[in-house]
Amino acid sequence: MPLNPADASFEAILRAGLPEDILRPLAPRYLEEPRGRYVGQGGLLALPHDTEQVATLIRAAARHRVAIIPYGGGTGLVGGQVLPEGPAPLILSLERMNAIRAIYPEENVLVAEAGAILADVQNAAAGADRLFPLSLAAEGSARIGGNLATNAGGTGVLRYGNARDLCLGLEAVLPDGQIWQGLTRLRKNNTGYDLRHLLIGAEGTLGVITAAALKLYPQPAASGTALLVVESPQAALKLLSLARTQFGEMVSAFELIHRQGLDFLSEVLPDIRQPFPAPPEWSVLIELGTSGGIDPSAALEQLFATALGADLLSDGLIAQNSQQAQDFWHLREMIPEANRLIGSISSHDISLPLGAIPDFIAAAPGRIAALGDFRINCFGHLGDGNLHYNVFPPQGRSRDAYPGLGATIKRAVHDLVQEMGGSFSAEHGVGRLKTGDLERYGDPAKLSAMRAIKAALDPQGIMNPGAVLRG
Repeated sequence: MPLNPADASFEAILRAGLPEDILRPLAPRYLEEPRGRYVGQGGLLALPHDTEQVATLIRAAARHRVAIIPYGGGTGLVGGQVLPEGPAPLILSLERMNAIRAIYPEENVLVAEAGAILADVQNAAAGADRLFPLSLAAEGSARIGGNLATNAGGTGVLRYGNARDLCLGLEAVLPDGQIWQGLTRLRKNNTGYDLRHLLIGAEGTLGVITAAALKLYPQPAASGTALLVVESPQAALKLLSLARTQFGEMVSAFELIHRQGLDFLSEVLPDIRQPFPAPPEWSVLIELGTSGGIDPSAALEQLFATALGADLLSDGLIAQNSQQAQDFWHLREMIPEANRLIGSISSHDISLPLGAIPDFIAAAPGRIAALGDFRINCFGHLGDGNLHYNVFPPQGRSRDAYPGLGATIKRAVHDLVQEMGGSFSAEHGVGRLKTGDLERYGDPAKLSAMRAIKAALDPQGIMNPGAVLRG
């Protein structure tokens, strides 16, 4: 049965049952996404104050078969936050529901509403001398509900896991308007199907997360950061193994950086200071978080000496203070911005078994070279097998000179990833951008189960239609 538009008659129905300030004028930012691939086509904007109002909105949408687009911080990179075609939807923004409801330092738990900005959650945890370790470039605007809905990753996955691993319980509104009171702080709760894990990563297609109980950790007593020049991706993997053997879970981040990313920074962001006179072909950014009186700088010096003796690296810098550590991280975090300014023809958020990464990095350029002359920037979270593998035109040429080639490049990269046992979506989700990839590479039994779950929970198809699963 087709969906209906969120038009003037539906607006009148909502206004009759909700406070006057819930419906707001629709600003352009709710119809955009960061990479400009999709543009929304209007609709109604609702900014509820609480979960009961979310439920009222969803019940009305269900009765009148109106599509709902849950909206967090709008930072997603796969088009999950806009509806580019079909009847105008109800855009449901959780930005007013941004309270930190409670902190339990002794339990290492924080309860936050879905509209809380990630950086505010981090700061609230820090105020209780605790750490909420989810960290990513958009943490100043991304909201925790969206982080959970997309199962966000970031730089701390190696030690702490994805967003899914940082959540104990959820409060959510299901597609029929029922409120699921699953906001438990329990760490053991073996009571059948785990609805929490079904909603996390579902990108708003099975319900709307309204609050979450989040795991906290003790603050590391000290941290250390180093930027090390390695001979190859294989050497980087051996260095990672060496670091984890020596320091175990104290290794909190391990990032791989290719020279092309540093060249891009020099090209479009020359004010960013680079630590080496000439950009190395490969380098890694490693961070240790220590306790028990362990000096992280001394530990990194020990790692450097051992790795140097094993011919795994040739140079490196260990941050001598917090500002230098921040500078190293700023360098890494600005690589995506440099990519954006250069303009990629095709970008890929992929994951591979760790042992397959060197072979992938060696094989992929040959497949891409068969399609033309391009620049490749390969970087990312090596510790958890997540690479951002992006293809750009030669210097001096625009990506506009390659119409239609992006899909061919993406197919070549994703085919190779599939052959090597990897995933075409590591941390950004599926959204609308990768629904075709999911159909092409997804396991048939899993896809069948996903469609059955969607049909059971959202039989009218009102929840973020077109995201994750094609209609």
